[in-house]
Amino acid sequence: MEIIFLGTGCMQPTKLRNHAGVLLQHGTEHILFDCGEGIQRQMRIAGVKPAKITKLCISHFHGDHVFGIPGLLSSMGADQFASKLQIYGPKGTKQYLKNFLEAFAAKDIIEHEVHEVASGIIFEGETFTIEARPLKHSVPCIGYRFQEKDKRRIQVAKTEKLGLQGPLLGELQEGKNVEWKGKVIKAEDVTYLVSGKSVSYVTDTALCNGAVALAKDVDVLIIEGTLLDDLRANAKKSLHLTVKQAALIASENNVKKLVITHISQRYKTNHEIMEEAQSYFAGAIVAEDFMKIKV
Repeated sequence: MEIIFLGTGCMQPTKLRNHAGVLLQHGTEHILFDCGEGIQRQMRIAGVKPAKITKLCISHFHGDHVFGIPGLLSSMGADQFASKLQIYGPKGTKQYLKNFLEAFAAKDIIEHEVHEVASGIIFEGETFTIEARPLKHSVPCIGYRFQEKDKRRIQVAKTEKLGLQGPLLGELQEGKNVEWKGKVIKAEDVTYLVSGKSVSYVTDTALCNGAVALAKDVDVLIIEGTLLDDLRANAKKSLHLTVKQAALIASENNVKKLVITHISQRYKTNHEIMEEAQSYFAGAIVAEDFMKIKV
């Protein structure tokens, strides 16, 4: 699993930070969280073909998170996208997208299916789930958690000693007991579980239960830290998190890796942001456009 940061700024893009967008690659799945203006160009620079996107998860419909959607859908059509894009977003998503596509002479718009979601598991596949939780912002807003399912691995030394091979190994890996040479071989005796990895995406929000729930025990927390804590009054007024608040959410909820994103254009370097974040969460990092993280 790999995460690519396509846009790490907030309301106004800068020379170094594009509008919001984070791509999570897992096997054949390419899940895009938010789609700010210019994201399809960011994808080209990062070496990712737009037609590979399988799911689009929208946090809310402020412009810096969605202005790139019409262009992305059009580019995916021009690139011969051959499937149906699954789009998830808060209440109102269907109408917003309808308005977007009626506002210009739409061309090559791909087939897509829109799901308005609120809370709980919104997708479950063979290898992972996606969960949504409501956040606290000035418009309906949700955060997401990608959760790999646990994997069962073969204890090779044990299965080789027993002479097990072929389809029997596949059944054991599925957690099924098998019969071999007149004996029942229990899956738990020759396999072990590997815990699935998790990634949460939390932006834009004030401190709330949804943000805390998404952070709980997650492997990678991608969370906004729009302003430093000396401007917490501004952050509170606009319903955003400060860097300190984001770091405390991580430190208090057993987060393994913290990544601060959605950085205000007022900050020209990462130094102050990094310093404040690491004061409350050791090893915290500040996202930059085109940064990649292996999970």
